[in-house]
Parts: sequence; C-alpha cells; structure tokens
Amino acid sequence: MPVPTRGAAGIGRAAPDEFGRPRVSVQEKEECRVTSTDQPHDDFVRLTGPFRRELLTHCYRMLGSAQDAEDLVQETYLRAWRSYEDFQGRASLRTWLYRIATNACLNALRHGSRRVLPAGLGGPATDPTALDPRRPEIPWLEPLPDELADPAAVVAGRTGLRLALIAALQHLPARQRTVLILRDVLSWSAEETAEVLGITPAAVLQRARARLDRLEPAIDEITEPPEQDRRELLDRYVDAFERADVAALTRLLTEDAVWQMPPNPSWFSGRDSVAALLAAKLRGKDARLLPVRANGQPGFAVYHSGDAFSVQVLTLRGPAVAAVTAFHDPAHVRRFGLPTRI
Repeated sequence: MPVPTRGAAGIGRAAPDEFGRPRVSVQEKEECRVTSTDQPHDDFVRLTGPFRRELLTHCYRMLGSAQDAEDLVQETYLRAWRSYEDFQGRASLRTWLYRIATNACLNALRHGSRRVLPAGLGGPATDPTALDPRRPEIPWLEPLPDELADPAAVVAGRTGLRLALIAALQHLPARQRTVLILRDVLSWSAEETAEVLGITPAAVLQRARARLDRLEPAIDEITEPPEQDRRELLDRYVDAFERADVAALTRLLTEDAVWQMPPNPSWFSGRDSVAALLAAKLRGKDARLLPVRANGQPGFAVYHSGDAFSVQVLTLRGPAVAAVTAFHDPAHVRRFGLPTRI
C-alpha cells in the first residue's frame, strides 16, 4: 500500500520527463536539502542516511536508469521526511524506506517505457559500414557507476547488478520485477514482499523467475578469470584498443562475443562480426581508455582525440571478453566523475 505523505499531492511538482516519468522539482530538492540540515531533524538524517546507496541501487534495478534512480531516491527521502513524524517505528526503518522507494518506482513505471539495450530490439547487424542512425528518443538502459551503488551489491555484482541482469529485468512487468528483486536479489521474506505490494507473491515470483531465466539463461554461469588473469586481460585489451590493433583485440574475444552501442540500435554478435565492426570503426582513431567500474563489472571511459566519447562496460568469461556494451554518450563519462576532455 502506498505510504501516506503530508501536504497536497502534486503541488510544486516538476513536469514529467519526455517519457512521462515524474520528476522531483528543484523546489522540492531544495526543500529536502535545506531542511535536512535543521537541528530538529538530525535524527532523520542520521538514521536514514546510511540507506541512500542501497535505495539508489534498488531504484536502479527497478528503472534501469542511474539518473531516474537518483531522482526517485530524492523523492523517497522527501516523502519519508514529510511522513517521518507518523512513522513511529511500526516497521523497520529499512523496510519503511524500501516501501516508499518501491511505490515511487512503480508509479514512475506506470508512466514510462522499459529501458532496453540494442539486443532487446531486434536481430544483430551484419554490415558495420551501414549502421542504423542513432535513436536518442529510445529509453536506453544506462550503466551505474560502482561509486554510487550499494557496496554489498557491487561485491555480489554477478548475481544482483550485472548489466545483463538489469536488462533482463526490464522485460518483466513492474510488479513481477519488484517481487523478483525483493525476493531473489535482496532475499526479503514473502511477508515483507507482500506488505510492500499488497499481494501474495508466491505465484508471481514463480512466473517471474521462469521468464527471467528464459530471457537471460546464462546469467549465473558467468565465471570471471582470477584477479591476476583479469588484470592481464584488461591490460591487453587497453593496449590493443589504443593501438587500434584489431587482430589483437579479436584474439581477446570469445567466439560468441557481443558488441552493443546505444543509442545506436545496431549491434553485432560473434567474434568475426565484432572484428569487422572494429576494423571499420577503430582504425585511424586516436583513442585513450581510462578504467572505471560499473554494475560490478570492469569498464573504460573512452576518449577520442582527447574528447570524451563513450563508456564501455565489459563482461568477462573465463580468459576472454564475452560482451562489450559501449554507451556512446559523453554524459556517461561525466557521471563517472571524469572530465569531458583530457
């Protein structure tokens, strides 16, 4: 059931974004920022502050967007702030905050479209010289910097935060998605989950788990190399990419490697197809890669001729690179706290 909040609903709210998702207005953000430093509310700040990163991670799993997750966490804290006097400890503080965040996410999902990666839209491309035009109007899945995520989720990234899992979750209806996240990822009890959603979750959970397994059947079969081997693999990848050595890059790929490039809907599957793409697009580029971490996975901020170009998130399997999702938007580089030019 939705958590009651004080004040008239909708007053001072910002207009929905281009996909109809509710946004927190500048006025509300300022109210939350200013009042949260007032002495009478120190307890609220002290007690709720430690949950911010795990709530952001929860909202990201629900929405597939780091930006939307940040907005919804801000809205969660504002709603919690307004109803804090009525809380009175009838539930655990963590459960109470998750209930508010979950309802905020469900409300946002009622007004928006699911986030996708190119592989979720159609079959792979075959001609790297004839890519489809960019589609910025599509609500693309976004990476989540590890620095913003719940540290526990980063450590267990393979089971709870990997890009492939987040993409698969977006295919589930909002309530099935919520049940699976709360039960499978966060290990909530059936009673806690039912309290948040006002339903009995057992049957829904069974259907959600089965559908997710069909969408991403190998999600639990990914085995990364040992740490030393992983470092050497990433070092070889950086060296080959910066030298535009397509042959060396190709040797680092699995036979079934996948390369995606949102907001371009074209994507490539198979080592030979990816190699052809790299040969067509990488030669002659003055590239430099800076290491980042996203979704509990290794990645790189890519600069071309000194200008921020993209963020790559790599999926490693055994001694090779199984997938690269290259988010071609300099805004993602800034989200990782890196400059737009080096």
